[in-house]
Amino acid sequence: MTASPRTISPGSTLAQAHRAMRGAGIRHLPVVEKNVVVGVLSARDLLMLESLPKVDQNEARVYEAMIRDVFSVAPNAPLGEVVETMIARKLGSAIVVDGPNVVGVLTTIDALHALHELLEQHA
Repeated sequence: MTASPRTISPGSTLAQAHRAMRGAGIRHLPVVEKNVVVGVLSARDLLMLESLPKVDQNEARVYEAMIRDVFSVAPNAPLGEVVETMIARKLGSAIVVDGPNVVGVLTTIDALHALHELLEQHA
């Protein structure tokens, strides 16, 4: 899990989101408004929108591109259950929240790291 992840507001521009992702080396950005997760923006979402001819990154807003159906989990959620849901829903990330606070982002790469550690322990 990426702890203490960057977040962005829904009114930010796509250009700002792109800079935040590139600067932090991340592919998923929780969208937060008034301390509540309202969406998630992925690098894939940005790439798709940026490829459309009439989309201006400096004018288009995050709320226009974000996914609103956010899969959020508690920090103590069993990893197996989280991964199972990610597989079933074909999700690239789960937003880890403690009450209203975003405390992490679990990605498919994070799940693969956990699997690798498990395999190494049993090798």
